[in-house]
Amino acid sequence: MAYKSFSMELAGRTLTVEVGRVAKQANGAALMHYGDTTVLCTATASEKPREGIDFFPLSVEFEEKMYSVGKIPGGFNKREGKASENAVLTARVIDRPMRPLFPKDYRNDCSLNNLVLSVDPECRPELVAMIGSAIATSISDIPFYGPCATTQLGMVDGEFIVNPSQEVWDGGELKLTVASTREKVIMIEAGAKELPEDKMIEAIYKCHDVNQTIIAFIDKMVEEVGKPKHEYTSCAIPEEMFDEIKKIVPPEEMEVAVFSDDKQTREENVRQVTEKLEEAFAENEEWLEILPEAVYQYQKKTVRKMILKDHKRPDGREITQIRPLSAEVDLIPRVHGSAMFTRGQTQICNITTLAPLSEKQKVDGLDPNVTEKRYMHHYNFPSYSVGETKPSRGPGRREIGHGALAEKALLPVLPSEEEFPYAIRSVSETFESNGSTSMASTCASCMSLMAAGVPIKKMVAGISCGLVTGETDDDFVLLTDIQGLEDFFGDMDFKVTGTTEGITAIQMDIKIHGLTRPIVEGAIARCREARLFIMDTCMKPAISEPRKEVGKYAPKIIQMQIDPQKIGDVVGQRGKTINALIERTDVKIDITDDGNVSICGEDAEKMAEAKRLIEVITTDFYEGQILEGEVINIKEFGAFIEFAPGKEGMVHISKIAKERIDHIEDVLTLGDHVKVICLGKDKMGRMSFSIKDVR
Repeated sequence: MAYKSFSMELAGRTLTVEVGRVAKQANGAALMHYGDTTVLCTATASEKPREGIDFFPLSVEFEEKMYSVGKIPGGFNKREGKASENAVLTARVIDRPMRPLFPKDYRNDCSLNNLVLSVDPECRPELVAMIGSAIATSISDIPFYGPCATTQLGMVDGEFIVNPSQEVWDGGELKLTVASTREKVIMIEAGAKELPEDKMIEAIYKCHDVNQTIIAFIDKMVEEVGKPKHEYTSCAIPEEMFDEIKKIVPPEEMEVAVFSDDKQTREENVRQVTEKLEEAFAENEEWLEILPEAVYQYQKKTVRKMILKDHKRPDGREITQIRPLSAEVDLIPRVHGSAMFTRGQTQICNITTLAPLSEKQKVDGLDPNVTEKRYMHHYNFPSYSVGETKPSRGPGRREIGHGALAEKALLPVLPSEEEFPYAIRSVSETFESNGSTSMASTCASCMSLMAAGVPIKKMVAGISCGLVTGETDDDFVLLTDIQGLEDFFGDMDFKVTGTTEGITAIQMDIKIHGLTRPIVEGAIARCREARLFIMDTCMKPAISEPRKEVGKYAPKIIQMQIDPQKIGDVVGQRGKTINALIERTDVKIDITDDGNVSICGEDAEKMAEAKRLIEVITTDFYEGQILEGEVINIKEFGAFIEFAPGKEGMVHISKIAKERIDHIEDVLTLGDHVKVICLGKDKMGRMSFSIKDVR
């Protein structure tokens, strides 16, 4: 391919795409420049379909190279290791809008790789990779019903900022990412500080308008350098097979099989249907091989027809009805906070752990503004939660994504470090899953935080809205609180979290080529109605407000302020003083550069003693000051008293007792605890102390 360069103005900066300069053996490649941010985006696909699979094998990578920000990676190896959480989340945001735009019967392995080469803080590499992936795929010979485009929106003081800088993105009131096709919105990802629904809709469609300018730019590139799309082997189920299946299992029988509010019952019914078909097709090996996918497609068509035409859901609910709800707190003993939230056959138990701020998570990434995390939300999805048997291999991309969504939902209501000087970890354990565990995690986490005594500002709940569409744009049904079957066979999983005031997070996944505005507006309105219902009828009866104090087993923290010039006195040479304090009082001590000291422990008396000792260390001696210390050394002329680690003074022999003494050992021994009074400075300018003058 001959070299070609394309440019456009995007949000006040120049976006330049170079084609045919590098990575020429990839099916499609675009060297992206936005400001000084440079990302190489490539799309490759195998020549033949992968055998034995019933899904599209698409993989998306976002490779964060530390050289792009002038850093050498931390750790022993000094090279990049596994993908960071940000890289995983970025890859998911690229995957979600693009996956539905590939042919449904395409089974060739496909890989979208985004290599971050340099980072300009004014131009986020994540956005460049999102646009670049769409460009690389659109100009390649890989079958793709694009193009699509992505825009990000921030907000400061109520004003929208298109494709904001990293600083605005991190500190603003809104983090919104929207992907679109020519006509419709295809993906939404948002974090917000209680943004009202109407303002969120305005923001979404501002992004959608900007996306149209990018799509026009991509169209021009495709026209000039795009490759003809290659032919591929279709893996669609033959229609004649469907005809035979319907003769053996009529649609009415399949309706009965899938119409149940119990997941296990439905799965057993489908298993029996499958066995019946296996017997019928015993002589047809070709059909037997694809029978599981055919049964899946038959279920899908049945469920969609029931919902769209009859407004009949598989579990018998109304389209706006939420499954049975229950909530409880304090079910796990000794942990700092716990809560369980159940919605139908979806059940999440969340456990909150509090710790000193020194236990914040360190972050080694490309964003210079984010070097640590004070609030961590982790989500686990064991196989038993869906009745399966497989070993745990640690969190995958789905688990990381679900945890990040719940974390994003709750961040806006957390107290500041000054208000609540703790690092906070919430862990959502999935006990049972049948649809939208991430939203159940949000509800359970909110209650768990309140039970732990975290003074969150408002209650947060979340719910998911589903969709089934017909042949025309205005033929659709929105479903409140989708269960797993409606998620698998439906067209959308629209998750929204928020307070009574507004939205804190959105994540939208779809399987079709975009949503019309009435669908977006309807889903957001439906989710608001549902989350308020969940709060009022389920969460508030379990726990209505945060507890006034942290739990019995949670660490307690005392805060105090010292002169920053005295930090060195508290720390001591090579940490000698602070380590002695910690050993003596059995507490943890954290000191910030501005002199804020956090004393963390479980014993109130020991914490008070640590505070007193720090006050002694950081306060200059003054005349009349009463102190208590330990005799640590005795000389002929006087005794040395340690008032705190690294802080000591001397009492002259004449100031020890009211009567004359010849030997200090007659009155004092090493280790004695004594009270002294500061007499001021002696003739040589040193502070003088007395035991006998203490009253």
